[in-house]
Amino acid sequence: MAADLLPLSSPRRVLLQARLYLYRRSLSTNLASPPDDSPTKDEEEIKEGRGVEKGRWLALPPFAAPPVDPSSLAKKMMFCGGGYPAGCSGDDYTTTALKWVRRCCPDLPATLVHKLFRLRQVRKNVASSTISYMDSHAEKMQSKRVSAKNAMMPGDVILLPATVQKSIVGKFDDASGEDDMKYMRSIELYRDTTIIVLNKPPSMPVQGGIGIKYSIDALASISLKYEYAESPRLVHRLDRDSSGVLVLARNQFCASILHSLFREKTTGASFNDIKSASRVLQRKYLALVIGIPRHSKGLISAPLAKVIQEDGKAERITIADDMKSASAQHALTEYKVIESFPHGYTWLELCPLTGRKHQLRVHCAEVLRTPIVGDYKYGWKSHRRWKPVPFPPTIDVEKFPRNKLPFGLKSGGGSIAEKQPWLHLHCKQMTLPNISAALEHPQSLNDDDRHLSKLEKLSFVAPLPTHMQQSWDILSS
Repeated sequence: MAADLLPLSSPRRVLLQARLYLYRRSLSTNLASPPDDSPTKDEEEIKEGRGVEKGRWLALPPFAAPPVDPSSLAKKMMFCGGGYPAGCSGDDYTTTALKWVRRCCPDLPATLVHKLFRLRQVRKNVASSTISYMDSHAEKMQSKRVSAKNAMMPGDVILLPATVQKSIVGKFDDASGEDDMKYMRSIELYRDTTIIVLNKPPSMPVQGGIGIKYSIDALASISLKYEYAESPRLVHRLDRDSSGVLVLARNQFCASILHSLFREKTTGASFNDIKSASRVLQRKYLALVIGIPRHSKGLISAPLAKVIQEDGKAERITIADDMKSASAQHALTEYKVIESFPHGYTWLELCPLTGRKHQLRVHCAEVLRTPIVGDYKYGWKSHRRWKPVPFPPTIDVEKFPRNKLPFGLKSGGGSIAEKQPWLHLHCKQMTLPNISAALEHPQSLNDDDRHLSKLEKLSFVAPLPTHMQQSWDILSS
């Protein structure tokens, strides 16, 4: 018998009735923001099961299947006109219990969500037909434990321990001022009903974590929500010290489509269907590298793998020796030399055809042998011999802004004129399908691909950050 089935003894029946009463009271409770990353008393209750035994449950919204399968729609956008690449189908979209919890609770730390599933503290309400004491059939709700990979069906209700309810009111009190909100909105490049596009500043992380007070996702939920019920959601990443075009989805359904678009871009490139994948969704980066590549342009095809450092904590990405290795991931990057200089520097245009962690930095450092300026993780040897390039007298240094920025962001300095330059990697342009236009008639998308073949594309261009603009001017003088 399952551990959560109760005998029909009178005391246990009373306990069940009490738990059902507490559960009904919890149905009207809205989920607040999560606790800090540090362990709390409530998190200890979750671990020990005390919060569960007390019958305190928090019900998430009932699962409802979207009118359009976001994964299939993304595949149609990526491969319309040419069909799916071999080994890739359009009907593999499934919403698991883990995905649903993450969508309903985007502010809940991922580590805590995985812990809840691992400790079997997540349940799902299911309807069961019973016979009452008057011999009439009735339907009642029973909860049973659910694993992270269990598929969600329409009407399913996920239950979490009520101890996950923690308010973060006050955590970002100093980030909710009018000036700070004005700054966040000043870096907007574009906004429509489905997405918000930002020009991410360097040194700002996109996602929170231990020791991170401010991040794009946390600040966007305060400053960029506007009149929407849901907070903007991350759909891809930029390294903390890089800058440029960053796309946020305005609700979970659009986030699912965009997640699938970025995933299919990588999958399509991995299936050697590079042309169709790069045409529909394309990112162009500008990087200043140390050295001059042997060829003016080319395609880098080098698998990447994660390596744990000797201390057992830090990790780095490196070129995989064996593609059959468990951690090896196929990675493709197109590159083109924009201009090389006598100083020994080169401006490169980089187009990642796959989306691997630190892909551009590793491909530049280990394949082209030209590490990116300011990349001390993968180009530390080149930076040991670093010599600043002074500003020429023709450049007015005072023209560059040195205003103090909010959220502890760097301001002033960082160019090749400094002893310690910042990372010179900037996502300058992104092209993607107009999802807002595609969703104007969502029902027709399931049956008619002609609409998608004519779907317009949006292109966003992000101005260079100050330190890269200074380096550009220095080398161009």
